Amino acid sequence: MKKTLMSWSSGKDSAWALYQLQRDPTIELMGLVCTINEEFDRVAMHGVRVELLKAQASSIGLPLEILALPNPCSHKDYEQIMGDFVARIKEDGIECMAFGDLYLEDIRAYREEAMAGSGITPIFPLWNIPTKQLSREMLDNGLRTVITCIDPKQVPVELAGREYDHAFLDELADSVDPCGENGEFHSFVFDGPMFRNKIEITVGEIVERDNFIFADLLPDNTVASQPIETISRTYSDET
Repeated sequence: MKKTLMSWSSGKDSAWALYQLQRDPTIELMGLVCTINEEFDRVAMHGVRVELLKAQASSIGLPLEILALPNPCSHKDYEQIMGDFVARIKEDGIECMAFGDLYLEDIRAYREEAMAGSGITPIFPLWNIPTKQLSREMLDNGLRTVITCIDPKQVPVELAGREYDHAFLDELADSVDPCGENGEFHSFVFDGPMFRNKIEITVGEIVERDNFIFADLLPDNTVASQPIETISRTYSDET
């Protein structure tokens, strides 16, 4: 069995890639690793709080390593932080790093180049699965996720904070990738076959920041059956 770490974004693609690895008898999952914005203490672009990252890891049953990146983060800083991380996990016996990338060749090439010579093999469990097929397959098999960030130049602002479901997919324009692989939207998974327990959340304030729309997810441990609903929706420059 290959000792493997999962590059974790908190979103649906990394969660579904993890699920494939959980069912692979040749893989021994050793943990999750996620980069966050050090200043805001949140997952970059996804805008997810660290508290919710930890809840995901707890429900999955794997250790979580958080790599804090400075804001702004230069390419040099990023390369240094990731290079030190890769060298350390190699010493710990990690053999593979898994990613949830779907079809962007330049992203895959970048990851492969970054791992070249390290002794750690990058793997891509979802690579080249047609996204129209993949999006429906995830939903049909119990994945539940909320849209935490959207690019308003590509999709309507009203989709921020929505649950990613069949109705959501039906509303997307033909120009939008159904998995958001081109940066149209990002998500947070709160339930699915890769989890032992559902993560209870409420969608809080929705704001505009740096030309993107973010939905702030809040932990909700009060009423297990409470539906996801938006507390407020204010597009502003507030963080």
